[in-house]
Parts: sequence; C-alpha cells; structure tokens
Amino acid sequence: MRLRILEAAKEEFAAHGLAGARVDRIAAKAGANKRMLYYHVGKKDELYLTVLEGAYEKIRVEERGLDLEHLDPPEAIERLIHFTWNYFLRNPEFLALLNTENLAKARHLKRSTKVKSMHSPFVEMISTVVQRGVQSGDFVVAVDPVQLYISIAALCFFYLSNSATLSVIFGRDLLNEEARDERLDHMVALVLAALTGKSLAAFGKKKAQVLPAPVLQSQSNVKIGETGYPRPIRSS
Repeated sequence: MRLRILEAAKEEFAAHGLAGARVDRIAAKAGANKRMLYYHVGKKDELYLTVLEGAYEKIRVEERGLDLEHLDPPEAIERLIHFTWNYFLRNPEFLALLNTENLAKARHLKRSTKVKSMHSPFVEMISTVVQRGVQSGDFVVAVDPVQLYISIAALCFFYLSNSATLSVIFGRDLLNEEARDERLDHMVALVLAALTGKSLAAFGKKKAQVLPAPVLQSQSNVKIGETGYPRPIRSS
C-alpha cells in the first residue's frame, strides 16, 4: 500500500506541482482512502518530501551501479553523461519534481535528513575518476567534481526542460531521435574537450563543424573594445 501511494503521489506531484496536487486523487489512484494515506505516509507535505527523497535515492542508486571506478577516465565520464541524459529522458517526472522544489526555494528539501548523505559517495566517485584522469595524463585539469556534475546535469536538464520553447524558437524538433542523438554526442564532446584540453572535433561520432573565421572590417574603421571584440568607430 505504501509503495502504491508513493507511486501515485509521484505522478500527481509531477503533473500538478505541490500546490495543485490533490490528496483525494492520490488516494484514489493508489486504491486507498485518505485515512490510510495519512497512516502510511503522513499529510501532504510529508508525502511530498518522501516522494522527493525517493526520487533522489533512485537516481543515486543507479549512478552507483555505473562502475565508473573501473573504467578509463574518459570512458567513465562519457558513461556518466550517457546515463544522466538517458535517465532524464526515461524519468521526466524527476525533472518536474526538481522544478517544483526549486520554485519553492528547496523549502522541503532543507528538512531532509537523507538527501545530503546520498550525494557524498557520488561526489567522491567523480572526484576519484578526475584524479585518476589527471594522474594518467588523460585530463589536463583536476576540476571540482561538484562543478563537473552540475555542468553535466545542466547540459541535459536545460535542453529537456526547455525543449518546447527551444523547438519553436529554432524551428526544429529537438526531441526527435536524431536531435536527441546529436545532443548527446555534442555534450560528450564538449565535456571531454574541456577535461582533456583537446579540440572539440576530436570527440563525438559527428565531428564538430569548423566554422570560418569572421571577416573583420578594415582597421581604419574598427577598434577592439574592452571585451576583446571589434566595434565600429563612431564618427565624431
């Protein structure tokens, strides 16, 4: 019964957010009544926090199974990117829950006694991969493992959470299979290029397109601004 309640609650919170979620709908979907729901999990806020903790626990458990410690560092990072991307694709409710909690300024997550402890071993695992990469000469910089993970997650999260608006703006379907594959390839190349110091074109199935250098105007009417970019000279 508890598992059915939590699954129904995850779907309800993901679809409607915390404010829009209804306990009656959760209970009905789980085949329970409100009294049973309160007995097994607690009231709405407690139920929401339990769902949120469960969502974090699920992704952390799967990440620990990636076996990154036994892979060559570049391969380990590529596997982490692949996993993160595909996990987000397979679990859109996780992204929805994150959006809901960020809108609430992590008010509920701050009360959690579990989430922080879940993340420590994962950060240590990434740190070990980075250090091995530096020692082997594969990586040129020992980046902060937290920053590295945030960057990987952000590359995946922003694309997926904004795919509807981005598809309209750029006039392409960013969620069709070809676009998803292209995005994954780009993310792997981008991160590995940053870690190894190699060209972006050295990574990925599709080699990065090398664009021609911009044609600058003659020096007679162009100055270099403070940012390093050329700017036209205005007539006095």
